[in-house]
Amino acid sequence: MAIGPTFDPRATTIPVLRYLVAVADHGNFGRAARACSVAQPTLSAQIAQWERRMGVHVFERTNAGVRLTTAGERIVVQARDALAALQRVEESASSGKPPFFGPVRLGVIPTIGAYALPSIAPAIEAAFPDLELPIQEAQTDALLVLLDAGRLDVALVAVLPGMDTGRVVDELYEEQFLVAVPRKHPLAARDRIGHEDLAHERLLLLDEGHCLRDQALELCRMRDGAHRSGADYRATSLETLRQMVAVGIGCTVLPALAVDYGGPDERIAIRPLAMRGSSRTVALVWRASDGRGAAYRQLSATIRRAIPKERLRAR
Repeated sequence: MAIGPTFDPRATTIPVLRYLVAVADHGNFGRAARACSVAQPTLSAQIAQWERRMGVHVFERTNAGVRLTTAGERIVVQARDALAALQRVEESASSGKPPFFGPVRLGVIPTIGAYALPSIAPAIEAAFPDLELPIQEAQTDALLVLLDAGRLDVALVAVLPGMDTGRVVDELYEEQFLVAVPRKHPLAARDRIGHEDLAHERLLLLDEGHCLRDQALELCRMRDGAHRSGADYRATSLETLRQMVAVGIGCTVLPALAVDYGGPDERIAIRPLAMRGSSRTVALVWRASDGRGAAYRQLSATIRRAIPKERLRAR
């Protein structure tokens, strides 16, 4: 009783499949070897070894060249199908669509979320329609704790010193700070407002813990306690501060994207700050150890394109 060859899956490699198809296409081992950028003895030896292992003859070798056997015709069709399937896998893997596996949990600070998300959320959905993007809003320190603990994947925050320790900080855009004053306030007549102009004004601030509060105090060159005229007027949102300005309680500092949120308010005058460094850098941040860094960079690029650049500067 004849015993056939033992099937060995390791024998059928991708190069062997390519060699079989090339010889079938060119009808000659030499031309097939050149098409595969391999030495002819190597190609011939691997095909012959594969035929011995499989117990089948794919080609009839003659002085005039080679031709497919009946079994070889079937085998080459299947080899073409296998190589085509492999090409589809490679094209899918390199299609430019980031390899997001599962949801990407996004954290965002309050002074960015309400003003950037209306632009970036539709862009992200269009670019990555299968991406699930749960969003959590919190102050910067809380977001970084969640990020480091693996309970968030990325965070949209204003860049602070030391933030890049153990994390990737991918800068997205620079956003200017502007001063909001009551329309009838004397400062509304100025083209620009300097920190000395605000020294004796009631500066309305966000509550403790908001990074924008610290940035506003630094911009106005005030220490905590040097703004006592506004100490009793604190808010948890920029919209509350805006309404305080509108009714004449005091002045505040707003990031540029927040200025026209909900439409212009005729009760408020917006003026640029007459000082250097009156802006913040917004970035997407993730753990340096996260293996999805390449995908997050594509997410960053989508956000960067979606932000309306004309709204980031004084108007």
